[in-house]
Order: sequence, then C-alpha cells, then structure tokens
Amino acid sequence: MNHRDRARGCLLGLAAGDALGAPAENLPPSEIRRRWGRLTEIEGGGTDDTEYAIFAASLLVRHGHALTSADVAAAYRREIIPRVTGPMRGAGFSELGTVEALRRGLEPPLTGLVHSHGWSDGLAMRAAPYGIFCPGDPAEAARLIEQDGLVSASGEGILGGRAVAGAVAAAMGGAPAQDAVEAALSVIPADSWTSRSIRRARSAVAAAPAGGLEEALHEAAVVHDYPWTDLAPEAVALAMGAVLAGGGDVEASVTFGVSLGRDADTIGAIAGAIAGAMCGEGGVPERWAARIAPATGKCLPVVAGRHVLDIADELADELAGGL
Repeated sequence: MNHRDRARGCLLGLAAGDALGAPAENLPPSEIRRRWGRLTEIEGGGTDDTEYAIFAASLLVRHGHALTSADVAAAYRREIIPRVTGPMRGAGFSELGTVEALRRGLEPPLTGLVHSHGWSDGLAMRAAPYGIFCPGDPAEAARLIEQDGLVSASGEGILGGRAVAGAVAAAMGGAPAQDAVEAALSVIPADSWTSRSIRRARSAVAAAPAGGLEEALHEAAVVHDYPWTDLAPEAVALAMGAVLAGGGDVEASVTFGVSLGRDADTIGAIAGAIAGAMCGEGGVPERWAARIAPATGKCLPVVAGRHVLDIADELADELAGGL
C-alpha cells in the first residue's frame, strides 16, 4: 500500500467519521441507542473537523517541514479572519477565541493562551494531515502540529494534537492499532492528563467485556462534571479506544467511536483518520465514501469546494517531491 492510498484512506475516514458522528454530538450512549440502535449510515455532511483538516493540509502543502506558528497565524489573518463577517458557524471555542486574539493583534503563543480554551480538541480534530505528511515519523508529525497548535491551543490541547498526529504518522508507516496508540503515547509526557486518559482507555479495551465497553471507556476517560464535551484528553482517549476496539478496521472503529457520544463527530473523525491510514482508501466503506462531498465552507469559507481526496493527493504529491 503506497502513501497516496493511505493518505486518501486517512482523510476519507476522517470526513466519514465527522459526518457519521455529527447527529450524535453531545448525546449519551443510551440516547444514541434509543434513536438509532447503532449509527451506521451517514445522514448529512461534515462539520468544522473536516474543514479545519483541509485548512491544515493547505498549510503543509505551502510550507512543508518549515511550517512555523507565525505562518499559521498569518494564514488565519489572510484567509480566515477577512471572511468572518458574523459568527463562525460551528467553530469550536479555541478557534473562536483565537480569531478574537488575532484581531486584537496578539501573536502565538499568546493567541492560544488568552482565551482559556486551550485544552479543547480543536487541534486534535485537524491533526491527521500532519501524520500523513510524516509517514513512519511520529516525532516529526508531533513537532509540526505543535507549530499549528501554538496559535490556537495550549497545554493538554497541544498534547492531544501531538498524540493524534503521532498515531496517524505511525499508521501511515504501516503500524497496526496497538502500535499506533503506542506512537501517540511516545510523543507526549507520560505524566500528562492526555497520556493517562489514553492508557486508561487502552486498559479498558483490554479488560472490559464487549457488551460493557462503552461504559468502561466512559469510566476511563469522560469528565462528567464538566459542562462541555470538547476536552482533548477525553476525545482523544475515546477515539484511541475506538480504534483499539475496532482492531483498526475503519467501519468498526468509527461506528463504535460515534456510539460513545460526547464530542462524537471529533471522536469519529480521529478514529476514522487513524484507521483509514492503516487500511487505505479501500478500507473506507464505499457507501460512506460516496457521501463525502466537497466542503461547503459553512465554517471556513476559504475551503469551500475542496474535496478531501484532492487534499490527500496534494499531500502525497508534496511528500513524494520531498523524498
């Protein structure tokens, strides 16, 4: 399987997981079971997860391994902020806060610190392109995404992005599910909240009976007394647990991931990206791939009309040119 095939599988898997999980966002597993039994069919389009991943990929195509946080901030000011004439529909707290910080003239890393939402999963949801760009090199993928993260995230939010980028990079190099999760852990501090959550999720998958795995993963990673569901340590750990539970299979990993509820679109997107990089384009169910349309730009107008397969090919071409 070549890098192009894995890149296409990765971003198709991300977009499919995003779209499949969107209706279940912020719901508990019990309500998801009541409404759908099991979510297996894509009903609508994707969210900001897919659009921000496309935007992140465009930064890599433009700057490659030389990407800096200053480049990312400049792209926000040039391509995102001028098109925000009202509310950013569907954007996460960290990205909304970043836009306001940049408008005030702040620079990274302050732009990722002042809005107090640096722990969100906004960086993790767009981490996949960095892993695609660094096949077999989790450390470089983590270094690159941290440059992106300094603009909009801090602390555990950056660590969540590093973990996902590391896992995707390992998967792009042919690593199976267990090794991809180990790669995620290798690029973040062992005593971090994110690392502890991922390790608890991994243990839950290994120990829990199949019928009780949703509850076991919630016990391992979910912060029930916090009012929002976009905590990076939580979403990343649940997504890693879903990949392990699905054995790296795209459909099994994504459908289980979105069944966990909480930030279901981001959990599905991360799980789909990691499993898609493992399995390649052919591993994404055809019925899902057929539903993935070009981005509408409802959150980021700059990416309107871009299809994740075209973006994957651009990343693969850029990667091939640098080899």
